Amino acid sequence: MQNPSNHPDVLLRETDARGVVWLTLNRPQAFNALSEALLEALQQQIDALMHDDAARVVVVRGAGRAFCAGHDLKEMRAQPSQAYYQTLFARCGRVMTGLMRLPQPVIAQVHGIATAAGCQLVASCDLAVATQDARFAVSGVNYGLFCSTPGVALSRNVPRKQAMEMLLTGEFIDAATAQQRGLINRVAAPDALEAEVDKLVTSILDKPAAAVRLGKALFYRQAEAGIDAAYQLAAQTMTCNMLDDCALEGVQAFIDKRQPAWRVQK
Repeated sequence: MQNPSNHPDVLLRETDARGVVWLTLNRPQAFNALSEALLEALQQQIDALMHDDAARVVVVRGAGRAFCAGHDLKEMRAQPSQAYYQTLFARCGRVMTGLMRLPQPVIAQVHGIATAAGCQLVASCDLAVATQDARFAVSGVNYGLFCSTPGVALSRNVPRKQAMEMLLTGEFIDAATAQQRGLINRVAAPDALEAEVDKLVTSILDKPAAAVRLGKALFYRQAEAGIDAAYQLAAQTMTCNMLDDCALEGVQAFIDKRQPAWRVQK
């Protein structure tokens, strides 16, 4: 279903018959830099998806030659005020945390470059697949602007010293290094990127939606909690999950040594 808040000049939304929602950053002339309009369009789509039970998986990708080059620096430079910057960075933070809080798994489909807040966007998605020639950086320090907000998401994906190296040097890393450090999941040839993303999508769609939604919500809640609270949250979630039809059927199928009949229970 096309959402009425779609902004075709900055963001395209497409939904296929499987319930896969494709959000395409559509500012190719600006390497899909996160303008105010694009952030607002993303937020509106996140708000709509939060209550869209038909949506199963969300894929975020970029039009043109790049995934996302970060914030729109020309737009930022034109309004040098504390109030403006505080509002802008708070809005960007809501978009990034909104992706994490969506009930659907979110996959970044990355090509070209993902820099600064674009790298933050990759890190804020649940999963990421990139082309072999994709490059990643939190390069604001090269322009006198330490990537503090991108560093929040980056440091929750990449080991601390490797995150600090990226933040302090502003240097690019390639896709193989990004995969090794945990920023992305899979690397594909440029002409096989969509197919590799679809493999991941299909694998997720084969699982019961209820279990996936419960699991994603718990994953982030427990990650920010202490160990005792994390186990308490996990136990509560598994209890709810175990009482759900999908788990009851899955466990019974295991006992019966057959495939679970989830097709009618998703």
